[in-house]
Amino acid sequence: MNEQKRHAKGMKARQQVLGKVHVERANSAVNSFTAPFQDLITRYAWGEIWSRPGLPRKTRSLITIATLVALNRPEELRLHLRASANAGVTQKEIQEVLLQTAIYCGIPAANSAFQIADEIFTKAKR
Repeated sequence: MNEQKRHAKGMKARQQVLGKVHVERANSAVNSFTAPFQDLITRYAWGEIWSRPGLPRKTRSLITIATLVALNRPEELRLHLRASANAGVTQKEIQEVLLQTAIYCGIPAANSAFQIADEIFTKAKR
């Protein structure tokens, strides 16, 4: 696959997972400094990994959430928690993943993740 096709495939996956509004907002903030990074993640994170047939997007979403808890990346965690519904992930499934992260990533990491998820889910109910 050439790089242009990979980018197009990545942009489609990115919009499906994160939502078209988010991707358009992110793209509007791209400048000459950030453009190479945005191109890289669109082609490889989204065009290669998120587009692979080996795992359903729901599973990839749950793995990503657990990884972001482990790495203590709250801003990306917020983004992927909000986007998880687009992949068919339920709040109950997120709860289970966060409980598992308490054992493997530590109580403080899971505590922060539960607070972030609760904040997002509470706002979504309004």
